[in-house]
Amino acid sequence: MEIVLVVAGIGYVLARRLMGEPAQAKRMLILPAVLTVIGLSDLSGQVKTPLSLLFLVATAGVSLALGALRGWSVRISQQDGLAFIRYTGTTVALWVLNLVVKFGANLVLGAVDSKDAGAVGNSLLFTLGLGILAEGAVALYRALSADHRVMWTQGQDGAPHRMSPFLDTLQHSLNGRADVLEGESWSGEWNTRSRTLRRQRRR
Repeated sequence: MEIVLVVAGIGYVLARRLMGEPAQAKRMLILPAVLTVIGLSDLSGQVKTPLSLLFLVATAGVSLALGALRGWSVRISQQDGLAFIRYTGTTVALWVLNLVVKFGANLVLGAVDSKDAGAVGNSLLFTLGLGILAEGAVALYRALSADHRVMWTQGQDGAPHRMSPFLDTLQHSLNGRADVLEGESWSGEWNTRSRTLRRQRRR
């Protein structure tokens, strides 16, 4: 059941990001971090042999590396003054490779020691969470370095988007600017600029 839910979740993310969506820092960082913690708690006390630990570290490292590569492969643009991300064919291929490596490693370990394979099999959430976290961190770094505004969370039902003073400060630092504005004034400025851009597009 856990595998089905994870695959369904990945399919949902793939569908959304193949179409493209505004970058939301909370969704790209906090949610995968929660998955990683939950996955780590599932592993508590189950990895007991050097072999299972070796496979866990190896698959976690591969997930981190492939996640970072996915972050570099996404297409980042700007829409309505905000960072917009879209998966590419390379991103999807890296996702497939990540899953093949993870399940393939479990099969190999199962052939060597079925007991160890059962323990490492519970690491799916942990390793995928690490990979998604790496992907989000790299993609956000690229967006901020390109001087694209990144929201914290998207506003609902016409409410203003929530911005992050920390991300604003980091963006200004990455782009060598010292005129750091407060989060509230940035939010108000973004909403005014966004409405202006939408009116211009309708014309």
